[in-house]
Amino acid sequence: MSNNRAALRYAKAILDLSKDQKNIDETYNNMQLVNDTIAENAELQTVLGSSIVKSDIKKSALLAIFDGKLNAVSKGLIDLLISNKRIADFGTVASQFVKLYDTEKGKQIAKVTTAMALNDTLKTQVLGKVKELTGKEAVLENIIDPSIIGGFILRVGDIQYDASIANKLNVIKRQFSA
Repeated sequence: MSNNRAALRYAKAILDLSKDQKNIDETYNNMQLVNDTIAENAELQTVLGSSIVKSDIKKSALLAIFDGKLNAVSKGLIDLLISNKRIADFGTVASQFVKLYDTEKGKQIAKVTTAMALNDTLKTQVLGKVKELTGKEAVLENIIDPSIIGGFILRVGDIQYDASIANKLNVIKRQFSA
């Protein structure tokens, strides 16, 4: 449904425009809001991706949802995506913008896969460990996957550390199979 290459190009353009207009932090907050809102709302994703719903209705819906919360750059992005028939990619563009912004600010994404959601104490400990290992600030993304049974899988950039129960069971299984 979404085209990551095109979304990345739009995100880069919006990042550059935001820098020029000196409102990059405000646009970042807008894009985080857009990303979170679209990711959490399947109905909105369906409306944006639908070829049956007219563009002006999609625009009206987005402006109503984000009423007074978006700056001129973000509203301009909506107009641009609608005119180029890419409004279905709005959430992906927002996500790519957030990633580009974080990279530019020296932050990286640390993905932690756990069987259950992390509490605030564990999140703080994981972020501290990531900073200790990489020397950089990180943004934590918690992925919940009950199939790992317990433990965690930490992925930062190209580095992956698998301390899951499922992985340990697979190691034992291979040892007995050999």
